[in-house]
Amino acid sequence: MAADARNLTGESLAVRPPDARPTGAGRPSTAHPNRTAPPPPPTPDGRTAAFAAPARVPLPDASGPREATTRLIAHGCWYPSADPAGTRVAFICDRGGVPQLWTGPADGEAVRLLDDGPDPVTEVSWSPDGRWIAYTVAPGGGEHTRVLCVRPDGSDRHVLAGAEPGTSAHLGCWAHDGSAVAVTVAVPTAVPGPDATAEAGAPGPGPADAHLPAPWHGGTAPTRLLGPAPRTDTGPELPSPLLTVGPAAIGAPGGSTAPATGFGDGLSAYLVDPDGAAAPVLLAVEKDAATLRVCDLSRDGTFALLRRGPRGRREAVVLRTADLVTTCVMPVADGDPWIGGFSPRADTLWLRSNAHREFAVLLAAELDPEGHPRGWSVGASREGSDLELLRCARDGGSAVLAWNIRGMSEVEVLDTSAAGRPGTEPDTSGRPGAEADPGPSARPVSLPHEVVTRIADAGPRLLLALSGSRRRPGIWWLPDGATPVRTPWSSRDEDAVPPGRPPVRPVPLRSTARDGLPLNGWYYRAPGRAPGEPAPCVIHLHGGPEEQERPVLNPLYHEILGRGLDVFAPDVRGSSGYGRSFVDADLGRGRFAAIDDVADCAAHAVLAGLADPARLAVMGRSYGGYLTFASLVWHPDLFRTGVAVCGMSDLATFFEGTEPWIAQSAAHKYGHPERDRELLRSLSPMSRIDALRAPVLAVHGEHDNNVPPGESEQFVRAARERGVTAELLTLLDEGHEFLRADNRRLFRRAAADWLQRHLSA
Repeated sequence: MAADARNLTGESLAVRPPDARPTGAGRPSTAHPNRTAPPPPPTPDGRTAAFAAPARVPLPDASGPREATTRLIAHGCWYPSADPAGTRVAFICDRGGVPQLWTGPADGEAVRLLDDGPDPVTEVSWSPDGRWIAYTVAPGGGEHTRVLCVRPDGSDRHVLAGAEPGTSAHLGCWAHDGSAVAVTVAVPTAVPGPDATAEAGAPGPGPADAHLPAPWHGGTAPTRLLGPAPRTDTGPELPSPLLTVGPAAIGAPGGSTAPATGFGDGLSAYLVDPDGAAAPVLLAVEKDAATLRVCDLSRDGTFALLRRGPRGRREAVVLRTADLVTTCVMPVADGDPWIGGFSPRADTLWLRSNAHREFAVLLAAELDPEGHPRGWSVGASREGSDLELLRCARDGGSAVLAWNIRGMSEVEVLDTSAAGRPGTEPDTSGRPGAEADPGPSARPVSLPHEVVTRIADAGPRLLLALSGSRRRPGIWWLPDGATPVRTPWSSRDEDAVPPGRPPVRPVPLRSTARDGLPLNGWYYRAPGRAPGEPAPCVIHLHGGPEEQERPVLNPLYHEILGRGLDVFAPDVRGSSGYGRSFVDADLGRGRFAAIDDVADCAAHAVLAGLADPARLAVMGRSYGGYLTFASLVWHPDLFRTGVAVCGMSDLATFFEGTEPWIAQSAAHKYGHPERDRELLRSLSPMSRIDALRAPVLAVHGEHDNNVPPGESEQFVRAARERGVTAELLTLLDEGHEFLRADNRRLFRRAAADWLQRHLSA
C-alpha cells in the first residue's frame, strides 16, 4: 500500500501532493487531512494483511472516430447508470457481439461505444459529479476482473484496479461528491497447494483423496454442516467470518464468531481517486474472504456500509471511518449485492434483510450520531415474497422496491420519510423484530416485462432494466414516475428473435418431492405439439443453487423448442424465491434430496401427460451442471442423455481448482473440503461414475476459473474409458459465463443438436 494512503473520515478524501490539482479541483471533498491509517497487522506467515494499493494504468482513449459496430437486431441492454441530470445513460449492451460499455440519451437513439475491447463488461456506475464512468471488465470472461474509468466523451480511459498479475478487482459505490470510487482488490496471500488433478482413468476422485491444497490443512474448528435455522424468532446470531479493519478485528456482536480460515486470499477495500492525484484510501481488509463490497458512504464520509460473508450468510457492516470502529452488524439477504444505504443525514440505515425470518424485507434502523442503531423496524414487507431489489433515492425521500412474486417482479415506490420512523418503541435488543407503522401506501409501477433486474436513479426519474419471456433485456425510464417508456436503443418486441417463430411463454408447473416438499418450475411447450401428446422433454437446471428460474427469454430454450423438444425448468431445493428454509434444505446431506428432486420433477412432467417417459434428458449450467452429472449417475435409467455445462464432477478437485474467495463461500454451502471430505466424496458424481449409462455432452469455457475445465474433462475421460459415449465442447475466450455472440450461438446449436439426436429416435 502507498505510504501516504489514509483512512476515510469526514473532511478530505486523501492528502494530495502540494503541486497536484486534478481535473475538477475545487470540488467539495470528503476526507480527513490529518489522520494517517495505522499499518495493517502482519499475518502469521509474515505477509502484510493489506495488499498493494491499486495502480492507475492508462489505456488508449475511446474518444476518437471508430468504425461502425455491426448491430445485432436481437440485442440486449442492461445494467443502466445515469448521469446526475438523468439525461444520459451508461449501460451494457451486446449489440456488437459481446457485452460492452455504451452511452446514450434516455429519450434519443444516438448511442456511443465507449470501450470496444474484447473483454466483457459486467458492471457500470456513472459518478455523482458526472465526470467519470467506472465499469468492470472480465478479461477472457474469467473471474479475475478489473475496474476501469473513462470520461463520458471516451477520453482518459485507464485501469483503476486489478491490473497487477494474479489480482482481481470489484466495483463498489462512489463517494457522493464523485471524488472517489470504492474498489475491492483480491490478492493471493498463500502459496498454492500441490496439483491434485485426478489421474487419467482413475475410477474415483483420484489423488485428491490423498492431499489437499496447503491452505486447507491444519484447521482446528470443529466440523459443522450448516442446516436450516429458525426464521421467525430472534434466534442466535448468524455466523460470520472475521473482518479486519485497520488494527481491529470485528465480527458479529459478542465476539463469539470465529474466522473461516484456510483459503489464503484476502480482500482489501479502497477508495480510489479516478483523477490519480491522491493516494488510494484503505478502508477495510478481510483475510480468508468470501466477499467484501462497499455499498454506500454517508454524505459526509463518516460511515461506510460494507457487505461481507459467504453465500447464505451475508452481513451488512456499518463502519465508522474516523476510528475504524464497527457500529452495527446485521444479517442481510443473498442476491443483489447492493443491500441498502444511508439517509442523507446518516440518521437512518435502510437494508434488504431476511434476518431471523423466511423472506427478505425492508429494514430501517435509526442511527445515533456514533452510528449505533437505536432500534429496528420493518419499513415494508410482503408475506411469502422476497424484497429482491432496493434503490434508495439520492434525496432520501423515497425508495424503489422490487418484490419477487413466484418468480415475477412487482415494483413500488415507497415514501421513506414516513416509513423510516419506527411505529413502535425502539427494539433495544437491536434485533429487527418491531414492525413499522404501515404509513402511506406505496405507489405501484406497472411493468411491461415479467422481471426487473436493476433499478437506477436518473435525476428526478427512474431507470429500470427489464427482461421478459417474449422480450430481450432492455432499459426503460419513467418520465412520470409510474409508466415505463422503452429507451429507443433497446430492442423492440418484434426483434426478440428472428422472424417466423415467436418466443414461447412458459406456464408455472408445481410438483411435490418424494419427502413432501413442494417444488415449482416453468414448463415450455414446443410449438405445434398437440395438447395431449407426450413430448420429448429436457429438464433444465439453473445454477447457484441459490438462483431461481425466472420467466425470461432464454435463447437456449428457444433453440431447443424449435427442435420439437419441450423444456421443464424447475427450482429444486436450494433455490431462492421460496424462503430461507427452502434455500437451506439442500445443506449437508440434504443435497442427496436435491438430486432426487430432479428425478421427481421429471416424474411429475410424465404423470401430468406432458413428457414422454422414454425421451427425457437432463441439462444444466454451473451447479445445474453438477446436478446433471449427479442425475445421470444416481438415476442412470431415467434419462436418455445429458448436457452438463461448466459443472462440477468432483467436489474435492473443484475446491482445489477454484478461486479462493469462491471456495470460501462454497464451503458454507457444500461442506469443508477437509473436515467434510467423506460427505463431499459421497456427493461427487465421479464417485459413482461406474453407474453412468447415458451419453453425455460436457461444455466448458476455456478460461473458467470458477468451475475449472478439468471438472468436465475428467468426467468425459472416465465415461469414455467405460465405453459410454461422451463429448467435450470447449469454448475459446469464455469463462464461467458464455458472453460472446458467436460462442453462444455455437453452444446453443451444439446442445440442441445433441439433444435432438438422442431424443428423437
